[in-house]
Amino acid sequence: MFCPKSKGILYTSFTLVCMLVLIFTCYYWSQQLSHPISVKRISSCRGRSAQDTITPLSDNKTFIISAYLDHRENITRVLSIIQRLKVKQLYCWFCCSLYGNMSITVARINVGCHQKFPYSVADVLCLEPSNCDPKYVSIHWSPEGDIDQLPTFKIRNREPNTFFVEFTVCISTMFGNYNNVLQFIQAIEMYKLLGAQKVMIYKTSCSQLIEKVLQYYTSEGTVEVLLWPINEYLNISPNWHYMNDGKDIGYFAQLATLNDCIYRNMYRSKFVVLIDIDEIILPQKHQNWKEMMDDLQEEHPDVGIFLFQRFLFPVNTLYRTDAFNISSWTSIPGVNILQHIYRESLVQAPGKLIVDPRKVIHTTVHRIIKGLGKTKRVPLKTAFIQHCRTVNYPKLHKDHLIKERILWRYNSSLIRNVNKIIQNIIIN
Repeated sequence: MFCPKSKGILYTSFTLVCMLVLIFTCYYWSQQLSHPISVKRISSCRGRSAQDTITPLSDNKTFIISAYLDHRENITRVLSIIQRLKVKQLYCWFCCSLYGNMSITVARINVGCHQKFPYSVADVLCLEPSNCDPKYVSIHWSPEGDIDQLPTFKIRNREPNTFFVEFTVCISTMFGNYNNVLQFIQAIEMYKLLGAQKVMIYKTSCSQLIEKVLQYYTSEGTVEVLLWPINEYLNISPNWHYMNDGKDIGYFAQLATLNDCIYRNMYRSKFVVLIDIDEIILPQKHQNWKEMMDDLQEEHPDVGIFLFQRFLFPVNTLYRTDAFNISSWTSIPGVNILQHIYRESLVQAPGKLIVDPRKVIHTTVHRIIKGLGKTKRVPLKTAFIQHCRTVNYPKLHKDHLIKERILWRYNSSLIRNVNKIIQNIIIN
């Protein structure tokens, strides 16, 4: 349930209504999880194993992403995209590994934010039958059918792992034949300098040169790429809000990828960083994210969600200096963020997040709409987000901008590392 902010009596009344609706919704859906409605005896777990990031069901109105065991609620959470006004009922087909039974239960469909688009990200929630211990689940629009014809999804997170990494960065969507090569390399190298060990990217389309860069970082172990061909299944809108133009879903179904990234890293990363590739969280008082988050957690032990405020650094405004006009970079397509140190004075609302993924139930781009624990807005004196991108309005005069050179603290290491990547990937 997402309630926009307002002021005064209207806000109080609207908030109360939101709370009542949320309470009713939670109660209603809590009644929908049921005991098995059907148990079928089978000789072994069958079905065709789903291999892709997006798997369409035969109803052509439901698309399954991944299935995860949610230990906090003791349910199997199947992340999906559904046609929200037409998909009213789904069923969970569990393959019980202990007894060779196929146990079928009624699913609970929890629709996420949709901004009035016909399709929406959704959680298909499945209550696991007792004495079943399923490793795989199938989703179907009927309790009847042949298991051999259904795609089968491995239930991830059944056995929580110890943390493999401290920070994982989630880049939700790469699309539009993305070719901002220089800024991409700079961003990845900055994430590494700040403490990220893993960057996950959901890729729809990119240039050949970016593909080459991705292959390098993948072999290095820094980047994990998940193919996201959402445009092959749905008519994508470039907008967040529905424009009544026949589009199915907004902005390449970004909310689906963000939630998948959180659950995929729930037990393999201490923190998940939810930002775009043109954004960098820059600590003001610390050298890296670990030092910053250690202090923030010590000060706020009951907080698992940290909201960082953003400043826009317009690409339209350039800081001209020979120090960062590096000859080997001039032939590389993209933005050199070291030359864009002028920011707007006002904070860009809303912000972005670093979260403890085990404290998140469901997220949007800028806020957690269902989670465990409190949210803390991180003060600007501690850190801010540098958002370096092109703006649509006319170029601002430098007198109306603020010079912010905190990125230059990392310039020696950043230049050295970027030069290494360019030498290995592009020149060779």
